[in-house]
Amino acid sequence: MVQEVCLFINGNWMTTRQKEKVINKATGKAIAEFFLAGPAEVDAAVAAALEASRTKKLSPYSRFEILKKASELLMDRQSELASIISQEVGKNIKEAMGEVARASQTLLISAEESKRIKGEIVPIAGSPGNENRRAWTIRVPRGVVCAITPFNFPLNLTCHKIGPAIAAGNTVVYKPASATPIIGAKLCEIMAEAGLPAGCLNMVMGPGALVGDALARDKRIAYYSFTGSSEVGIKLKTSVGLRPISLELGANSPTIVHSDADINAAAEACVRFAFANAGQVCISVQRVYVHRPVYDAFCRRAVSLTGTLKVGDPLEPANDLGSMISENESARAEEWIHEAVAGGAEILIGGRRRGPFLEPTILTNVLPEMKCVCNEIFAPVFCIIAYDTIDEAIALANDSRYGLQAGVFTNSLEIACRCAEGLEAGGVIINDVSTFRTDLMPYGGWKESGTGKEGPRYAIEEMTEEKVVVIKL
Repeated sequence: MVQEVCLFINGNWMTTRQKEKVINKATGKAIAEFFLAGPAEVDAAVAAALEASRTKKLSPYSRFEILKKASELLMDRQSELASIISQEVGKNIKEAMGEVARASQTLLISAEESKRIKGEIVPIAGSPGNENRRAWTIRVPRGVVCAITPFNFPLNLTCHKIGPAIAAGNTVVYKPASATPIIGAKLCEIMAEAGLPAGCLNMVMGPGALVGDALARDKRIAYYSFTGSSEVGIKLKTSVGLRPISLELGANSPTIVHSDADINAAAEACVRFAFANAGQVCISVQRVYVHRPVYDAFCRRAVSLTGTLKVGDPLEPANDLGSMISENESARAEEWIHEAVAGGAEILIGGRRRGPFLEPTILTNVLPEMKCVCNEIFAPVFCIIAYDTIDEAIALANDSRYGLQAGVFTNSLEIACRCAEGLEAGGVIINDVSTFRTDLMPYGGWKESGTGKEGPRYAIEEMTEEKVVVIKL
């Protein structure tokens, strides 16, 4: 019997008349069916969250206890959850195990931050005529938070929204990606088991054109947190009007490799993180700018390392890459590769596709206007581009409508500082690739890569309102 994934509204698992299949991305076989929400279910989920925000206010310590318990439950079920992620996403099982561990840490950090929400003293008496007044600020929950999450990190990126939202005292309506609803339901189950009251977390599933639009129009929602494509994020931002929103969108992240760096270490990092999760990472290594004196050596080392990678069944630990999220997506990436080659690019290694599996691919002789350079490829593909001066490298890296993160390999403090100040990105990672992220750091983009910050401490600031209190003595 095929597993059924229900909606989760006000603490109850609910069904509807419409269902869609959940596919094992590597095999193409159905592993579950999930129920689709309609307008009535979206309305009920938001109503439950609003009521819970008014009647089930949790103390900071209660929030801490719930999130800490949920963090522990994730690790208790790590193998089970990793297997689900691997099948729903096509993610290598080793990476899926790592995602569960990271999600556990994200909830634990959120738990700890729930006890540190604070305001500040306002020196109001320093203003003439206010000697008999005192003032301070407090941070209060916004209310109902809408969390919309992508398929590529369906557990950890969800915890980056739900964890801080609960830590801040909000309630949540959560829409997982339609490709990965099983892991979303498991997280709701774990949060309930950890003691989160009914209505504080609600899950609705369905296409963005229906469920996402209904959520965007609902004025009872006070705050939106969205991770996904720039096109959808920009549309959502327009729809929600003046209500605050955090958008974590696309990127074509650059990494600069200067000749004074450890070239072998740089090549190893670029190969590892360009192909992690089959390249389906917002900060995946996509554009690698290499100083011309070491360009040939870097290319040789990158090709050698890529040649050792194994592509296949994501549940098999010996494999390094699993499938992409769908055959349509792997075919799109293959088409972009072919377009680049037709325009003069060279494939150093890879480029072949088998269903949803795409070989790890390295391109050279690319042009800035090629899709594999200027767009987010979201596939196991990266481009190597030579540069002559560090100023040229910075200019090339900045020649993008995106600005999420950038990496720089150099042993020069001067070059490191110039890149840190000159690169147009939300994060600059020195002596590592653009893909580096630890879950407690601030994370967010510039330009079309989004607005707002993630990382529990920073997300809590976004998910609370600052209120000033003034007392006349």
